Amino acid sequence: MISVEGLKVEFGIKPLFDDASFVINDKDRIALVGKNGAGKSTMLKILCGLQKPTAGNISIPNDTKIGYLPQVMILQDDTTVREEAQKAFADNTRMKERLDKMNQELAERTDYESESYLELIEKYTTEHERYIMMGAENYEAEIERTLIGLGFERSDFERPTSEFSGGWRMRIELAKILLQKPDVLLLDEPTNHLDIESIQWLEQFLAQSSSAVVLVSHDRAFINNVSNRTLEISCGKVIDYKVKYNEYVVLRKERREQQLRAYENQQKEVADMKAFIERFRYQATKAVQVQQKIKQLEKIVPIEIDDVDNSAMHLKFPPCLRSGDYPIICDEVRKDYGAHTVFDHVTLTIKRGEKVAFVGKNGEGKSTLVKCIMGEIPYTGELKVGHNIQIGYFAQNQAQLLDENLTVHQTIDYVAKGEIRLKINDILGAFMFGGEESDKKVKVLSGGERSRLAMIRLLLEPVNLLILDEPTNHLDMPSKDVLKEAIKAFDGTAIIVSHDREFLDGLVSKVYEFGGGKVREHLGGIYDFLRTKKISDLNQLGAAKPSEKTEKMEKTASVSEIPQEPLKKALSYEEHKALQKKISRAEKAVKESEAKIEKLEAKLKELDEMLMKPENASNMVMVTEYTDVKREQDEEVERWEKASETLESLTQY
Repeated sequence: MISVEGLKVEFGIKPLFDDASFVINDKDRIALVGKNGAGKSTMLKILCGLQKPTAGNISIPNDTKIGYLPQVMILQDDTTVREEAQKAFADNTRMKERLDKMNQELAERTDYESESYLELIEKYTTEHERYIMMGAENYEAEIERTLIGLGFERSDFERPTSEFSGGWRMRIELAKILLQKPDVLLLDEPTNHLDIESIQWLEQFLAQSSSAVVLVSHDRAFINNVSNRTLEISCGKVIDYKVKYNEYVVLRKERREQQLRAYENQQKEVADMKAFIERFRYQATKAVQVQQKIKQLEKIVPIEIDDVDNSAMHLKFPPCLRSGDYPIICDEVRKDYGAHTVFDHVTLTIKRGEKVAFVGKNGEGKSTLVKCIMGEIPYTGELKVGHNIQIGYFAQNQAQLLDENLTVHQTIDYVAKGEIRLKINDILGAFMFGGEESDKKVKVLSGGERSRLAMIRLLLEPVNLLILDEPTNHLDMPSKDVLKEAIKAFDGTAIIVSHDREFLDGLVSKVYEFGGGKVREHLGGIYDFLRTKKISDLNQLGAAKPSEKTEKMEKTASVSEIPQEPLKKALSYEEHKALQKKISRAEKAVKESEAKIEKLEAKLKELDEMLMKPENASNMVMVTEYTDVKREQDEEVERWEKASETLESLTQY
């Protein structure tokens, strides 16, 4: 399908990769792997024609359609979700217009016996059959299936795309690409903005798709479940492994061991030749042999050993105070934003030393409960943070709080204590800040680089309750391994909000599922939770409605048994009229506050997305604006709470 031959890309003195040759066939599910900076994203851009190689040829048949999802893209904000998804069927729409035009012409013409009329009939028949074979009549159903699979609700379809965060708009772009049914799908980190359920849906979609797939991802479980072939970029070369990712890891280890043995043998051979030359250089009887050895030495091609990340290191959190037995206790916690209830009746207890995961679809309240624990937003109910708790909190906006005038090395040097200071360079290297990267100023770092730097700082602070909100979005696999090992060895308590199953596997012993305004506890690891959830879904298919009905009947019976309170004293006409005016004023105040809160939330989302872009990372005007809007939102939430309390007290009369 796509043939790559002798590909070479140069950005500096040393080529990014050289003499790369491979073929992408039908049904290939290729995982493109390599260390950060090896050229994975560059390879995808070259394959889709967005970037030209220094040398080499890429052969793509004219009728081959390529779909490309980059990590960052310019998104449109002038349509609804459904209208944006319908753009994937632009070709179908044009074909439908052509068919309608031909049909109209056939109806108007009367030269039924002419050759041109017969040609028009044949052309219309061929085009119409092609239109039907493409499934163009059912594209609305396909749009719904795809959008729902990627986490959208039907109520979202008519909402403007401008109301959604950057992550959700990326889902719309992914939906458009999948709906186009390209012959080759090029996906660069497609799971960064997806939750666990959406990732599983995407896995199934790709498995059933007829498209060839080339994907770059740091989600190990995802690429292993999808791939049947692995292309590794290493030492400037592209090595083709005809196996899925997990098998590639084993073969790569064996390959490197063979390279090491061959390298050691070659070095021994070179040393022997050099020793022979030095020993007999000045002996006339050995002159011919010496010259032969010199020629042999010149012809030897040095054996290269595949790159291995130097991040295979151990990192432990510094010692901290022992916390109380129960760091977090929630009792009937509830959070509302205006008329929308995010969750209610949340009752849970997290014990000291537990590692737990918060999972669920985006927008179900995982980060909201974290903010309640951090005391950043108000809530109702009782939430206790235990004795001697020192919280280490990581969220995407933590990156904006770094001192921009410090270098990467200085940022870490200021928080490192004791012996860990001797390992600063190793730690920075493990998180892709090795060499000259450590001398960069924070102000020139991209949003992703700042997030990684904020993560390193957190790893060096003495805390006993660790709260991580999507910590792996900007980490490659070796860096994730370092972080995972550090959390495993952490003596304190950890709450991890993540969609990365591989990262959570073996790390957490309890899963809290967020959905439908509720939080449900599941004992066991992440894969135990996924298996249980599937079984639970099947069992509930026929049992949900009867149990709900029974519950309602029980509630009705219990209410009828409760003795009714005596009727309150009736109000006079004037009192009733005055009360209604107060209620109207209170209702108006509540609605106005809710409208303001929604606008401020939309503004915060917009600013957050803009601040994550590298060109805006050091924009202090935006950071200041974000802080001001956040403060204004908090003040408005307080006003809304007071207005709601007033309204509630008035409606009790």
